[in-house]
Amino acid sequence: MFTGIIEELGAVEGLEPRGTGARLRVRCAGVLADAAEGASIAVNGVCLTAVDLRTDGFAADLAPETLKRTNLGDLRHGSRVNLERPVRVGGRLDGHVVQGHVDATGSLVSLAALGDGNWWLRVRVPADVERYLVFKGSVAIDGISLTIAALNGGLLEAAIIPHTYENTSLGTHRPGCRVNIECDILAKYVEKLIGAGREKRGLTMEQLQSMDIQAGR
Repeated sequence: MFTGIIEELGAVEGLEPRGTGARLRVRCAGVLADAAEGASIAVNGVCLTAVDLRTDGFAADLAPETLKRTNLGDLRHGSRVNLERPVRVGGRLDGHVVQGHVDATGSLVSLAALGDGNWWLRVRVPADVERYLVFKGSVAIDGISLTIAALNGGLLEAAIIPHTYENTSLGTHRPGCRVNIECDILAKYVEKLIGAGREKRGLTMEQLQSMDIQAGR
C-alpha cells in the first residue's frame, strides 16, 4: 500500500521490449536506501517489483496488462517518473490509501500557472472512471495524491501547490499526454456493497412471497 506522497523523482534509463511485455530501467537513489531484491516500488503510481538493484537504480518487468492500462509504455530515455516506497506498518498516512493498481489513463488538458506559485490541473477522465470520483474526494494521478477541486462532464480539476509541482513529474507534462489514474478504493467498495444490497433485497422479496404461500397452507 502507498500514500500518494512522492519520495523521489527518478529518470528512465531505458524501456526494453521483452516478448509481449517490457523491462523498465530507472535511475534513482533515495527509494533504494532500504530496498531488497523483489521489493515493491510505485512508479507513476504503478506498483512494480524491483529487480537488478544497483546503488543508483533498479529494473522492473512490465506485463502486457500494465503496458495496456498505464502510461509506462509511453516513457522514453530521460523521462521523469514519480517514485514511492510502500508505507510501513505503523507509519504515517499523509496522503490517502493508494494500492498501486491503476484504473485507467486520462488525458492532460492543461496545467496553468495561477501567478502565486500554485497551479491548476485539468485532466479528461474516462466515463467508467468518473463514477468513482467525487468533489473534494481523493484521486491518485501518476501516483500523486490529489484532492478533486472540480468535476464536470468528464473533466477533473485539482489545485497543485508549489511543493507538489517542484517535486513530482507534473512539470514535465504537456497537454495531450496520458496520466495514470487510480480512484479511491473506498468508492469501489461502496459500489460493490450497494450492488450486493440491491440483489439481496430482490432475493428477500422472493423469499417473503415464498413464505407467504407456505403460511397459507
